[in-house]
Amino acid sequence: MAEVFTWCVRTEITGTGDFLTREARFGDGYRQTAADGLNNETQQWPISIVGKESKVGPALAFLRARKGAESFLWTPPLGVQGLYLCKTYSLIPHGNGVFTLNATFEQTFQP
Repeated sequence: MAEVFTWCVRTEITGTGDFLTREARFGDGYRQTAADGLNNETQQWPISIVGKESKVGPALAFLRARKGAESFLWTPPLGVQGLYLCKTYSLIPHGNGVFTLNATFEQTFQP
């Protein structure tokens, strides 16, 4: 079972969703569009965590332990808990022990 990402992220994040579709075009501008597969919507969420090392450090360790290949459970704003991967992150030190962790969560699916 996948572990759960439990840290609070900044609320000003803006997620994006992509729909995978198939389309057939016909004459006179007509076209037929259908969803491609059962899970045809994927979401990407840029997240941010700001705080002291004691807050940011464990979240960074959680992401690094998965090495960009192991999915984890996370619940996006106004969403349902699902599986996500984190392939990229950045850490910004602000001084006085304060850091910003930026990462991108990409939705994934498993049987």
